[in-house]
Amino acid sequence: MDSTRPNQFLPSTLDFSALPSELQAQGDKAWQQLLDSNRLFEQMPEQNKNQLKWQCAMSDFIREAVLKQPQFFDSLLNQSSDADTFFAAQQQEFQQQASEIKDEISLSKLLRLYRRQQMAWIAWMDFSGQIDLDQALKYISDLADELIETATNCLYQILTQVMGTPTNQNGEEQPFFILGMGKLGGGELNFSSDIDLIFCYPDAGETKGASRSLSNHEFFTRLGQRLINALNQQTVDGFVYRVDMRLRPYGDSGPLVMNYNMLEDYYEEQGRDWERYAMLKARIITPTQWQNHPEKKYLEDLIRPFVYRRYIDFSAIESLRKMKQLIVQENRRQGLVNNIKLGEGGIREVEFIVQAFQLIRGGREPELRTRSTREALIKLQMLDEMSAEEITVLTKAYYFLRKTEHVLQQIADKQTQTLPENTLDQKRLFVAMGFNSWDDFKQALEQHTREVNRVFKEVIKNDAEDEQAEIEFDYWLCNLDAEAAISQLEHDHSRVDAAAFWQQISDCQEQIKKRAVGKRGADIIDKLMPRLIEACLDYPQAHVLINRVRELIVSICTRTAYLELLFENPQTRSILLDCLQASPWITQQLCQQAFLLDELLDPRQLYKELDPNKYQADLRERLLRIDPEDLESIMDTLRQFKHAYQLRIAVADILGHLPLMKVSDHLTWLAEAILAQVVNIAWQQVVDKHGVPEALVGTNDKGFAVIGYGKLGGLEFGYGSDLDLVFVHNQKSDQQTTGEKAVGITQFYIRLAQRIMHIYSTQTHAGILYEIDMRLRPSGNSGLLVATVTGFESYQQEQAWTWEHQSLVRARCVYGDQNLCQQLEDIRKTILAKQRDIATLNKDVTEMRDKMFNHLAKGGESEFDLKQGRGGITDIEFITQYLVLANAHKHPELCKYSDNIRILTTAAEVGVISQQQAQDLIEAYKLYRNESHKLALAQAKVVTQLTPFKRAIECVQAVWGKIFDV
Repeated sequence: MDSTRPNQFLPSTLDFSALPSELQAQGDKAWQQLLDSNRLFEQMPEQNKNQLKWQCAMSDFIREAVLKQPQFFDSLLNQSSDADTFFAAQQQEFQQQASEIKDEISLSKLLRLYRRQQMAWIAWMDFSGQIDLDQALKYISDLADELIETATNCLYQILTQVMGTPTNQNGEEQPFFILGMGKLGGGELNFSSDIDLIFCYPDAGETKGASRSLSNHEFFTRLGQRLINALNQQTVDGFVYRVDMRLRPYGDSGPLVMNYNMLEDYYEEQGRDWERYAMLKARIITPTQWQNHPEKKYLEDLIRPFVYRRYIDFSAIESLRKMKQLIVQENRRQGLVNNIKLGEGGIREVEFIVQAFQLIRGGREPELRTRSTREALIKLQMLDEMSAEEITVLTKAYYFLRKTEHVLQQIADKQTQTLPENTLDQKRLFVAMGFNSWDDFKQALEQHTREVNRVFKEVIKNDAEDEQAEIEFDYWLCNLDAEAAISQLEHDHSRVDAAAFWQQISDCQEQIKKRAVGKRGADIIDKLMPRLIEACLDYPQAHVLINRVRELIVSICTRTAYLELLFENPQTRSILLDCLQASPWITQQLCQQAFLLDELLDPRQLYKELDPNKYQADLRERLLRIDPEDLESIMDTLRQFKHAYQLRIAVADILGHLPLMKVSDHLTWLAEAILAQVVNIAWQQVVDKHGVPEALVGTNDKGFAVIGYGKLGGLEFGYGSDLDLVFVHNQKSDQQTTGEKAVGITQFYIRLAQRIMHIYSTQTHAGILYEIDMRLRPSGNSGLLVATVTGFESYQQEQAWTWEHQSLVRARCVYGDQNLCQQLEDIRKTILAKQRDIATLNKDVTEMRDKMFNHLAKGGESEFDLKQGRGGITDIEFITQYLVLANAHKHPELCKYSDNIRILTTAAEVGVISQQQAQDLIEAYKLYRNESHKLALAQAKVVTQLTPFKRAIECVQAVWGKIFDV
């Protein structure tokens, strides 16, 4: 790299014969392939031959492109025009070809061939140093704009011929605008990047000029779907770009396109901090005919106040601190040592530094409102926001890292930011970067990342107070005599079981010795353990707590970052010990999933009321950072999210910040948020393969719903609860899907269900997501995985047993299209409100209860099974279900709720039972469930001492006897 021109990188040699032998062998092999494939190469001059061999030695992508388009590369070797002129000429030729396109198949082929040709040319020029990095970034971004604009224009013309022209209420034609996000918006697109897009249009209205009118929303939804297919779909010619639409309002669950009113309402009322961060780079991409449209300026004015505040935006500082902490935590969790984008000191940290200043200062400093990271760095220096030394460090590092990223991706046209482990690609990389060895390259890279990380740590720094803890007696000292330690413990802490306590310390030391801790880790442990030991001594049953501390420290002793986290955060240590003391379940979770320690880092998050709306939004935000095609990472993220929020709920429960009913509510909302994302992910994967059901084209519906039964349906979820689910669809069985691999509707929805179950049940290193029980579907395990809505209704009307109608009492739609969910709720109410023979119902319910008691109850004379014992949870549930089934035909309001407490309250209000009976059942139910939560956290069985529950049991049994005439 030229120190005066940080954007210019020249390879260490352009002489093919001077390349490392492994690269020469690669070039010779490629040359033989070219000769075998086309006689054009036989008469090639020696200079051109060596140039071609050099390029093919450096890049498999270039070799493949030359094999597929030999004439283009032959002309490239003989052309003398400068890069800008050549690129412009290719653009002109492409536009001429595009103007003749009349159908989507021809468009698809042209886009892919042109993209491959131009990207191979850019890689060729970039590898050989004939263009600098700024030029490469511009060509790649301009090419993306051109492909998106051309595809949009062609598809718009094709659609308007069939569906008419979209207009507003004044009859004015409506344009289609695409917000290019991320590096596309910033004009700094990666070589093999996916593209993040948001689709919008100005006004509601309808199409004119066709036999059948469509709403503008439906027209532009179809245009958006076809644009995604034109760019994203894999064909024999490859694909153009991987398209990611998850940054749009509401993510995958939101509409594909929005008009301006919908956009404005969303960003004013619901726009989140991370969306402000994302919108910094938003840029409008649209075909030529709309580039000077007045509505384009209106859209820019709509977005600007959401991103930039008119004052210095100190409110952004706290959210930026959280984003920064998130970056640090991800580095800690994943250990991304060789990832030049996400690792410490990587591209993401440079971009974060720049965008932090833009968000805080951009409202007052218009110069900072640039989408380009490179331009923003220049502006920051001009405005004296950062020192010249810091700007130089960041600029040089950014160019170095982005060039490295380009080379990595140009090797095989694959989206990667991870340094190669094989020697062939390592040699390609260090030669292209201008180094003579891999070690020299790594040394330069490490210097850049180290400097970036130093600046990153200083940005919006939160200075924590240094801990001034004094240790009275260090029980962690090496070679401390056991007798002396126990004697000291007995003297200073007489109530502690000194021998048992010391044994745990000794065992911990021995176990750590057997692990590959390293010097840095050992130093931190030697500073951390005395503090943990001293704190443990202040707790009752200190020997039990130190045992759990030992389990945790041994499990994370090779994870130095987590040891440092605990050492540097006294408040986190205190919360940790409270949790370990209260729950071996939490101990187990932390030992198995060390990343959960991050959840204890910010006490404010633990103490404040958990927001039920945050689960969906937070999960969506986390999933946005993952390649949608990387299912393994998606499944890990879902599991990590569940574990993290379960821990937060458990801590709030233990510390008394959440009452019983709220604990169940939050666990239920968490499960529902995860379910919604799982269905969206599964849907996208099945649709990518098979297309959408024919009747759903142009809509945002899925024709699919999930009914939650049991604890999920009853809003009474516990820490270890299963998901009792039934899947239903409302599409006609004689239809098919629209994709190249079209399937029938029944098969489509079965595959969707199988995909959902796969995401839930796959065993990853973070475990499964939830246990799923599908046995409550029509016909149980012998029935279809997905019932039709008519099949579900007829089964409930004609075939379902009484116990299945009992289950329906606690059922509710937990996911699905609004109209389908309402239809299912209407079916539920109709079934529950049927008039039944009371004697038969009484007999069915009591016989089923007796059967469950005989097979499942585990209590004894002095013990009580909270769930299955007489007078326990199941008795209350059966009473509730019986009251609904016996009386809903007279009192339909009994069908309104699916949770026991509100049903019992309603039953008392309508006079089915007395107020006293309802109160007795509700108080007993709360008591049992509260104890169940505690036992779950303590990893104890639901069988407990009888005495504390004697009065509650008697009350429940009295009501049971009264209702069932026992």
